[in-house]
Amino acid sequence: MRVLTSRVFSSPLRLSWRCSRSFHASPAYRDTIDLAYDLHDNNGQATGAPILILHGLFGSKKNNRSISKALARDLARPIYAIDLRNHGESAHTKTHNYTALAADTEAFLKKHNLKDATLIGHSMGAKTVMTMALRNPDCCADIIAVDNAPVDAALASDFPKYVEGMRKVEEAKVTSPKEADAILEPYAKSLPVRQFLLTNLIRSPSEPLKFRIPVRTLTHALDDMADFPFTDPEKNRFNKRALFVRGTRSHYVSDDVIPIIGKFFPRFELADIEAGHWVISENPEEFKRGEYYLC
Repeated sequence: MRVLTSRVFSSPLRLSWRCSRSFHASPAYRDTIDLAYDLHDNNGQATGAPILILHGLFGSKKNNRSISKALARDLARPIYAIDLRNHGESAHTKTHNYTALAADTEAFLKKHNLKDATLIGHSMGAKTVMTMALRNPDCCADIIAVDNAPVDAALASDFPKYVEGMRKVEEAKVTSPKEADAILEPYAKSLPVRQFLLTNLIRSPSEPLKFRIPVRTLTHALDDMADFPFTDPEKNRFNKRALFVRGTRSHYVSDDVIPIIGKFFPRFELADIEAGHWVISENPEEFKRGEYYLC
């Protein structure tokens, strides 16, 4: 894993990891929801500053179970793996944008009295922690944004296909994961991706399988997930440490956006990990090598 530390770049560079575009301040978001979570504290031995880890679109806290347990053990810091709204065991609501996601997570920090937290987010979770840091820099000690950048950028074309496939699965009223996989295959060719999406399937007594997540709501939210709510780094800037991690086979953090990252997060570091978009699950050992950043 190659690493360089830098401030604001005048030209795009290719960098790597080692152990911190803006809008006007957004108004307070009042309709927050209580977030489901799992606490990993190494049987009570992890007593340091807390770490929150936020999943990506269509994910849940279960995706981060293994890495959370490992970080709690290695760093002696409690890890709160969160289900964001409309995901996992958290409540469903029609509003799904980064302002709402950030406000929910800020409310979680306050409710649990979590101070000096590190915020780790992947993809949708990455933009959520960036939004939190720029909205309210005092809410955390530092952030780690995994495979996303503080820019408006279209989601990979695969994501609309995924939601179309999931809607087809629900319409077919399937009764087994095998049936669901067969319907989803034309929309998600990769078996690991299908397995990831199908972790959202749940069974109710005497009823067809259905997705735990509100597929229609998230379909309508895809444009919001591509956006970023800040556009002026002169007005909103996070002057604490920020680590940006990108997959070498992913397009979400291109060299072109590095100067923009530097304007919003002037103390940022950038890490490259051999992986696609699902960096943590694809290469957890390489991701863990950045533990010293969290010490």
